[in-house]
Amino acid sequence: MRAKRIAKLVALAAATLVSANALAQDNKALSEEEKNYQAGGSPLADVPMYQSTNPKAPKMTQAEFDRARQIYFERCAGCHGVLRKGATGKPLTPDITLAKGTDYLKVFIAYGSPAGMPNWQTSGEFDAATVDLMARYVQQDPPTPPEWSLADTKNTWKVIVPPDQRPKKKMNKYNLENIFSTTLRDTGEVALIDGDTKEIINIIKTGYAVHISRISASGRYLFVIGRDAKINMIDLWMEKPDNVAEVRVGLEARSVETSKFKGYQDKLAIAGSYWPPQFTIMNGDTLEPLKIVSTRGMVVGTQEYHPEPRVASILASHYKPEFIVNVKETGKTLMVDYSNLNALKTTEIGSAPFLHDGGLDSSKRYFMVAANNSNKIAAIDTKDGKLAGLTEVGKIPHPGRGANFNHPTYGPVWSTGHLGDETISLIGTDPEKHKQYAFKEVAKLKGPGGGALFVKSHPKSSHLWSDAPLNPDPKISQAVVVYDIKNLDKGYQTLPIAEWADLPNDGGAKRVTQPEYNKAGDEVWFAVWSAKDKASALVVVDDKTLKLKKVIKDPRLITPTGHFNVYNTQHDVY
Repeated sequence: MRAKRIAKLVALAAATLVSANALAQDNKALSEEEKNYQAGGSPLADVPMYQSTNPKAPKMTQAEFDRARQIYFERCAGCHGVLRKGATGKPLTPDITLAKGTDYLKVFIAYGSPAGMPNWQTSGEFDAATVDLMARYVQQDPPTPPEWSLADTKNTWKVIVPPDQRPKKKMNKYNLENIFSTTLRDTGEVALIDGDTKEIINIIKTGYAVHISRISASGRYLFVIGRDAKINMIDLWMEKPDNVAEVRVGLEARSVETSKFKGYQDKLAIAGSYWPPQFTIMNGDTLEPLKIVSTRGMVVGTQEYHPEPRVASILASHYKPEFIVNVKETGKTLMVDYSNLNALKTTEIGSAPFLHDGGLDSSKRYFMVAANNSNKIAAIDTKDGKLAGLTEVGKIPHPGRGANFNHPTYGPVWSTGHLGDETISLIGTDPEKHKQYAFKEVAKLKGPGGGALFVKSHPKSSHLWSDAPLNPDPKISQAVVVYDIKNLDKGYQTLPIAEWADLPNDGGAKRVTQPEYNKAGDEVWFAVWSAKDKASALVVVDDKTLKLKKVIKDPRLITPTGHFNVYNTQHDVY
């Protein structure tokens, strides 16, 4: 009997192996760029959690469980969710995984799938023992991270320099509007860089892996948020700009913004959390937490409950006292009226899952947000508070804030690149003078390959730029492409940014990411991003001549990734 049982298991594993291996060979279904994107981690690896025991699950020691939990949050949670309910990846809850069994799951983890599951063993990331560990782990009940209340938030709140002790006027000679805030991802810092002199002003301690930098409406305060949900508020008026307040709004987060509507400038700040799924509204000059709102609820279309709808991106409306809060898993945009926090009003606009990042069109009326797993762009009318359009685009749109420019035929357009294909989609954004093109994909530009994260242009430029840092080909990931807006049919020109950086041949990845203009619109800055033990740099290109203008090197520039110009970020110029 025992021999027959073993034979059956072997046959099952072999059949599953053939099936999974065949799926893994389907290169059209899953690209290397998508694998790089889907295998995102979470800062929750070391957070204490409640753990229940499922008697039907395979045996695991406490040490094995703790190790598997760490791996899951470092490698898997970004795709499958904290509670394993599914996000951009499939659900991995015990009701599903126990029925599959350990042998099936081992092969699935080892070889991956066309749906986005990386081939962890055959890629060399996991050995056989780790694959076995993770196959047993996903059959256990998911451990639950703690919630995060207003009291928890207040316990982390720190006012370093109270408002009445801050400068009454600007105390330095920097051209504040041309300062760049550059994320130093793996050191938990940002570098403030003088855009005029190209000198580092200060290296400021922040949360881990700052995701974005945002500027207050007045241009005085810089807000940055780490993936560990820590917000730092930096006063640019100080003789040497530095932190004046900080707070932590949860255990994992991505977005922060400030109020911009007339009469509310600098009054409030808001941050959105991945865990717990909620957003927090704060005092704009101290970060004192004032109100927390949960985003748990029903998914657009299916109307099924989702326990973990993460807050992806937030923008401030220029038309109303509202924050535009985009909820990833449920596919909803929430127009949050902040005029009365004691009687908070929210308008819910449904589009498509999974809402990610985006930016305003050139009129600043329409918010263009990527529903990246639905391959759509939703246009939210921030004046009328409704969905203006839902546009089918390429595979996994990832625009950053996108890029606005005037097309010779279609008028004002907003554009996005894609992680999953080589195209850049142009979408019309002018329903008044170019109604026939409004919120439709009017053109596709061909790029060098997938893996793009950011596109960028500027009102004073005739160029459109795109990176591709997640492309598996170093020739593509270490370069950028640029298009002449007046002659888009000509195709792109490639600039070897990493080569221009002239960094040591130390084996660093040298991925080039996030084009960002200076205030004048005549320079484009790029991060050349390598590992934290390898040399990195910033490269400045002349936008008119497309020639190298400056390489910024400093041993303190460790893993530079995103960078944000103060003026352009403050005024939503992109």
